Amino acid sequence: MKKSILYLGVIAVVSSCKSIPADVNNYAGTITADQLKEKLYTYASDEFEGRETGKPGQKKAVEYLKNHYVNLNIPSPIAEGDYFQEVPLQTIGTPNLKLTVNGKSFNYFDDIISMTGAAKTSLEVDDIVYAGFGITDDKHNDYKDLNVKGKIVVIKEGEPQNADGTYKITGTTSRSTWSNGRQALTPKREAAKNAGAKAVFFMSNSLFARYATFFKRSAESGGSRRLTIVGGETPLHHFMISETLGKALVSNIDKEDKTALIKTKVTLDYEPVSTKINSENVAAVIKGTEKPDEYIVISAHLDHEGIKEGEVYNGADDDGSGTVAVLEIAEAFKAAAEKGHGPKRSILFLHVTAEEKGLLGSRYYADEDPIVPLENTIVDLNIDMIGRIDPKRDSSKTRNYVYLIGSDKLSTELHQISEDINTKYTNLELDYTYNDENHPDRIYYRSDHWNFAKNNIPVIFYFNGTHDDYHRPSDTPDKIEYDLLENRTRLVFYTAWELANRDKRIEADKAVKQ
Repeated sequence: MKKSILYLGVIAVVSSCKSIPADVNNYAGTITADQLKEKLYTYASDEFEGRETGKPGQKKAVEYLKNHYVNLNIPSPIAEGDYFQEVPLQTIGTPNLKLTVNGKSFNYFDDIISMTGAAKTSLEVDDIVYAGFGITDDKHNDYKDLNVKGKIVVIKEGEPQNADGTYKITGTTSRSTWSNGRQALTPKREAAKNAGAKAVFFMSNSLFARYATFFKRSAESGGSRRLTIVGGETPLHHFMISETLGKALVSNIDKEDKTALIKTKVTLDYEPVSTKINSENVAAVIKGTEKPDEYIVISAHLDHEGIKEGEVYNGADDDGSGTVAVLEIAEAFKAAAEKGHGPKRSILFLHVTAEEKGLLGSRYYADEDPIVPLENTIVDLNIDMIGRIDPKRDSSKTRNYVYLIGSDKLSTELHQISEDINTKYTNLELDYTYNDENHPDRIYYRSDHWNFAKNNIPVIFYFNGTHDDYHRPSDTPDKIEYDLLENRTRLVFYTAWELANRDKRIEADKAVKQ
């Protein structure tokens, strides 16, 4: 229930939120369209060369971010003066691969491509395991009573359906994560890995030609844009294969879903080709005054697509808008701290690299080397593209909106706080169109918040939707709606302020038990 009270001559709305100091609006007011614009015209300029991971433009970007925090006197959480978390990466080139199935040779690019940079190996086997769809779920488990330890496992795309056409896992006509395009790659690979497989061959009619063409084109152009984390790769050899190779391995793979041990002779010689590169996450922190060991993370990715065929991909919206939003939020919290209103909990400002290469910077942070303990991380507020208007939205709807993804996935409390804060301060339309994790666009899994969410850390992802300039050189600063960028940035600030200053940390009441 809400009520209005007279406070210093102003009508203030009191909601279920914890009360926030009256001057929070003054600090939010330091976040302005003009300052966001000034920063973005620099950050998304040609000087930064599209900020491709590991390239000179990305190095300019991280120096810009570091200097911003140095000038604000916001310290590093890593070491004095060291704002960079080194993220060890490697480019994955075309491997040396020889494959025969029952004596017949198959060629790289034509029928098989490697999805990892796994270690050199030689295999010669007389049988393989067909694991159907390769799914492990409470409602369907292809690995139940199936021994695949040390074996080559063959799986196919898709998931089982009931006689009425509904999917067994969802119980509806909507597909689950297990069969939604490229989003199925990771869970199917991890299921095979967890079952003990030595290698997995994934037959995908819908993906193979597209991936093989892209990898081949990259190789022919003299390089590869594929990156992985050094030392972070699974030892599992993960290959995507054509239907032709799939049928050579399992003759009736297109019709048969039942798992089985198949007598098929396979020889495989695999040698990876990779080149190490260096990249960095950038981090700064304002320590909490009362609960310094509890952290609110505010994140955005610092990279973009670089230069292609001589054209700079400036990435003003993706994710220059999120990057400058984090900088402005940091300035607002610093202004509050200087006036004696520092947050009770610590605020970690985190700019991650290699999002465009597969969420690698945030994955390294969450899975390999978290700067602050994950168990002490209250929430991740992730900002990725908040400067534009989605042309797919109904034109009759307000332009003053933002898509929210993930707020209700792990914490009932977080979702309600987000709603209440918006009602009290910013009054944007909170649009949850993409909040369904089974939405065809799979947005819940496609930005850096996911690497926190998968570790049971509550998240909110702030997003404006895609547009015609998405991942094109035309994503430039002149097309940003700076009044909307200001409003959306303020919403994140107000939400972070509330979460940082509450007496009790929010509860992840929907977290998956591990």
